[in-house]
Amino acid sequence: MASKMLSTVCVGLLITVTFGLPSDFKLPQPKENGKQWALLVAGSNGWYNYRHQADICHAYHIVRSHGIPAEQIIVMMFDDIAYNKQNPNQGEIINQPGGENVYKGVAIDYRGKDVNPKTFLNVLQGNEEDVKGQGTGRVIKSASNDNVFVNFVDHGAPGLIAFPTEFLHAVDLNIALDHMHDNNQYHQLLFYLETCESGSMFSSLLRKDYNILAMTAANSTQSSYACYFDKTLETYLGDVFSVNWMQNSDKSNLNSETIDKQFHIVRKETNQSHVMEFGDLTMNKLMLSAFLGYEQDNHIVLNAPNPNLDAVPSEDVEIMVERKLYTMAKENNDTAKMDESWAKITDITRKREKTDNTMKQIISFVAGDRNFQEQNAMLMGENDLFKHDCYGPVVEYLKDTCRDLDLPSNRYSLKHLRMVVNLCERPYSKDAIFSAIDKACGLDIITFA
Repeated sequence: MASKMLSTVCVGLLITVTFGLPSDFKLPQPKENGKQWALLVAGSNGWYNYRHQADICHAYHIVRSHGIPAEQIIVMMFDDIAYNKQNPNQGEIINQPGGENVYKGVAIDYRGKDVNPKTFLNVLQGNEEDVKGQGTGRVIKSASNDNVFVNFVDHGAPGLIAFPTEFLHAVDLNIALDHMHDNNQYHQLLFYLETCESGSMFSSLLRKDYNILAMTAANSTQSSYACYFDKTLETYLGDVFSVNWMQNSDKSNLNSETIDKQFHIVRKETNQSHVMEFGDLTMNKLMLSAFLGYEQDNHIVLNAPNPNLDAVPSEDVEIMVERKLYTMAKENNDTAKMDESWAKITDITRKREKTDNTMKQIISFVAGDRNFQEQNAMLMGENDLFKHDCYGPVVEYLKDTCRDLDLPSNRYSLKHLRMVVNLCERPYSKDAIFSAIDKACGLDIITFA
């Protein structure tokens, strides 16, 4: 009988089968019948960043299919992909090659300009009054008995998450988490973060005794990686870390798999960056169901290809897409498309060179144009970020002053903020760095507030 049933399933599909449980088996429950909450955020916009919203839509279906009620899930995403003019399949988003439409059924609470750092922090902390007039106005109303799951996918840099026009700094995020702890707004909190240098958002900042566990796509100095380039959509469909934890969740019994087991599976399968954990590591013994939902999901799951096969660093996505399009056009003898892609490649390359030169100039002005050893240390160093009181203001000043860097939306420029860390961690004053920024960007400002 079982072989008959299996023969009806298409080749390449996996089936999750739930066997009968003993009559005395009891699923783990939140503390004293507490609730489960999920906050799912894609902080970027634009077609090149298709994958971020695809990840979050997929995550939505995971927590819904495992029993978390829609009223306890909040979604923040720009929502400019499903009906984007570049989308040949209007109203659809997929997260893997040949995948199902993960956009269908997703209830989005905050769109467009409402997806910003301030709104995110207010929603997370349950500040209902502060989000009136924005989106649905819904917030995480978690209490001391409740578990909270946060999944955030975006661009990043050392000590920050990059929304399209504003930064969310690590200090501000951790202050919000501290506030939630001090006000008994959760029992346990699990945070999955997919950004470049994502480890820097929690390293040396997240308390180990606050019942918060954070898993990140990369350490404090590495890029996160995009995957699954789609020739028809002409963009990447997912991110390696996100794809790995979600595909594992799709195929596993969340009531018998611990966070620790998923961490080790995902860490092994994400071989382009180092998946990390921060905070309360004792939470690793908890079942995934404590945060993703207790109901067993029996839907058929596509056997997806290895996401590492075409993985590309986040900062190279834009230029890699155009290179692939150029190659495809060349194979098809489409000279018009070749010219279009080549022009974009040229433009991207010129902007990158300008970014390189601007940052080198800033370093040179700070260190002295003849101090080549010091310049090299700041250009190539990978210092850990501790001096947030220097780094935060300098990054904001750089964003506002050097407009050609196109911060925070330009991922290649974001990668160069590692040099700002190196500057701040050495014995230079903020004023000296501000002055160098002014000179490099053609301004003549002598005094600073």
